[in-house]
Amino acid sequence: MRQLHLKAFAKVNLGLDVVRKREDGYHEVSMIMQTVNLFDRIELIRQKETGIRIQTNLFYLPVNENNLVYQAAKLLMDEFKIKKGLYINLHKYIPVAAGMAGGSSDAAAVLYGMNKMFSLGLSLDELMERGVSLGADVPYCLMRGTVLAEGMGEKLTVLPPVPFCYVLIAKPNISVSTKFVYENLKVGELAFHPDIPGIVEAITGQDLDGIASRLENVLESVTIPAYPVIESIKHHMKTQGAMNAVMSGSGPTVFGLYKDQQVAKAALESLRTSNLAKQIYLTTWYNRNT
Repeated sequence: MRQLHLKAFAKVNLGLDVVRKREDGYHEVSMIMQTVNLFDRIELIRQKETGIRIQTNLFYLPVNENNLVYQAAKLLMDEFKIKKGLYINLHKYIPVAAGMAGGSSDAAAVLYGMNKMFSLGLSLDELMERGVSLGADVPYCLMRGTVLAEGMGEKLTVLPPVPFCYVLIAKPNISVSTKFVYENLKVGELAFHPDIPGIVEAITGQDLDGIASRLENVLESVTIPAYPVIESIKHHMKTQGAMNAVMSGSGPTVFGLYKDQQVAKAALESLRTSNLAKQIYLTTWYNRNT
């Protein structure tokens, strides 16, 4: 196989709770991860010349070892002593530094693609074991779908697919440092904790209203005071018919849930004219079974 075309899907968090800060400085979390039908496109091409070459549509992205797709390719090349070179064409659609695991999903796609292209014979579990060395979200991005993530995000439990709805995604013209958010999160002083078991129960019971009513993210307690536009986008989505809206990951991306497609489309147009967000997408859930 000389050439391979892949899709790297984005994720959102239906619920994100930070349980505690460990003595080593890392945080234990409990969160519901959900893949959405927004994806980057990745093309892998085998090369006669040795080495890894990356091309991307965004001028500011690194095309060397500082890019996770490079690190993913090198990890398998080194382990399996692959002598052939690899050209990676990465076309980004997922907002960058946005709390949607775009970089992790790109790395996961490269691991999956190289396993197939070079006939390495690795199972999904074996790919996930290697992926965690690149980032905590990479194993989930290999798995995809609706998943409960615990521990430092590495303990994954597959959940039933979420009921169908329309998902409006908006990223304001800012970038948020995940490190900044976690360093400023005061876990012991949190005024609320998301009802993660309640979300799991609502998903199991296919109760979309129950899921929407429980959307919460404790990281908003840090990110929204620093970047009030996030709250403005949430409010705008709700006033435009969203069942609920919440920030994904450490932000700044916000997503809102809609039952009706026309209402969701009208909300998208309204959001565009508001100038609150730079990147706006209307999509649906990704379901691994479809």
